[in-house]
Amino acid sequence: MRILVLLSRVPYPLEKGDKLRAFHQIKRLSEKHEIILCCLNDKKLHPDAISQLKPFCKHLEIIQLNKFSIFLNLLLGLFRLRPLQVSYFHHKMAQKKFDRLIEIHLPKRIFCQLIRTTEYAKKYTFIIKTLDYMDALSKGAERRIENASFYMKPLLKVEAKRLAKYESEIFNHFEQKTIISAQDKKFIQHPNKEEITVIPNGVDTAFFRPMECEKKYNLVFTGNMSYPPNVESAIYIAKKIIPIIIKKFPEIKLLISGANPAMVIKMLQSKNITVSGWVDDIRQSYAAAKIFIAPMRTGTGLQNKLLEAMAMKIPC
Repeated sequence: MRILVLLSRVPYPLEKGDKLRAFHQIKRLSEKHEIILCCLNDKKLHPDAISQLKPFCKHLEIIQLNKFSIFLNLLLGLFRLRPLQVSYFHHKMAQKKFDRLIEIHLPKRIFCQLIRTTEYAKKYTFIIKTLDYMDALSKGAERRIENASFYMKPLLKVEAKRLAKYESEIFNHFEQKTIISAQDKKFIQHPNKEEITVIPNGVDTAFFRPMECEKKYNLVFTGNMSYPPNVESAIYIAKKIIPIIIKKFPEIKLLISGANPAMVIKMLQSKNITVSGWVDDIRQSYAAAKIFIAPMRTGTGLQNKLLEAMAMKIPC
């Protein structure tokens, strides 16, 4: 069967949860189906992305989103009823290219990851469509309100309400729906949410397995360090947890490891805290610590980092 997969990001490198989930879904689906992969992209393309993805795809289309168009969409989105996350990713130019892919390849199924991509596909009533909600994005936005800056609070309140409404409205446009966890499923405000199939994340236990390594650190926290829930968690560990531990164990060592550390994360570097930034093999970060810690306070879904640490038999 020919499946058109639409993603809001190019699923390589695998430094974000949605990329990791999409990459392995595509890899597994390609074993029995033809994959037409369409990725929206607002960043510089990784030099290895195409070579890593092409083996699984009959056709690979990367649609570059223009920065000015994104800004304009967000500005206009403030006065529309759609969530800003949807406005950010939906562009007329990209819609034309997506429509062209439909015309050329005539897919039997359309698979959309996250509600960010659903505007492109919802009009195709003659094609069976699957939406992977992944997380309840509305709940994630709601949880960020309490600790947000004063100027972000009103924006997040509006966005959380819009996301909840959109998550419910888009439900009826897709014949099949999936989500990462039963907890996230409960947060989708649709009367028929029980129709959503829970497909949890997995972990490659052949790759993430116990490793012999010198234990340089007592604690490790991993993830994309520009992602707000990870940023908040890292700050919480550094500012709230580590000072308490230092009183009894002055030599405590924490490793914060992951791509794109925000400036506030870099500033946490100290005698007791190491901020590594991007590492070529995240397994080395797990293996170098005695305990994995992940006090996720605002995120949703199932955190891959927990599965990876457990697969490597690092106490959590």
